[in-house]
Amino acid sequence: MITHVVMMKFKPEVTPEDIDDLSALLEGLPDRIDEIQSYDFGRDIVRSDRSYDFALVSVFANLDTLKHYQAHPDHQVVVKKLGGMCAHLAAVDYENAPYHQPSDADSDPWKSRNLFQRP
Repeated sequence: MITHVVMMKFKPEVTPEDIDDLSALLEGLPDRIDEIQSYDFGRDIVRSDRSYDFALVSVFANLDTLKHYQAHPDHQVVVKKLGGMCAHLAAVDYENAPYHQPSDADSDPWKSRNLFQRP
């Protein structure tokens, strides 16, 4: 699985209505782009000096489905809107690492092996 993360820093002239319009566009994408497995976005609530204004996190089955999403005409409408709204935009796409549920032996290395014994 591939997770796609986008963080947006808006230009000072962007209004709350502009952000509402963006949210409405984003909200409709999962209904129009079948490759989207998970889709979540929202405004920053902390507003620290290091915060971005808005973030999007989406999940795709693989790199090919992410590329299809990126090229989709409905996504391109969002890309164009963001081009006019954002002073800075950052993105990262990463392959999800499988989660490993620790066993009792994993949580206590003394139970699982002799640390001083040579292999």
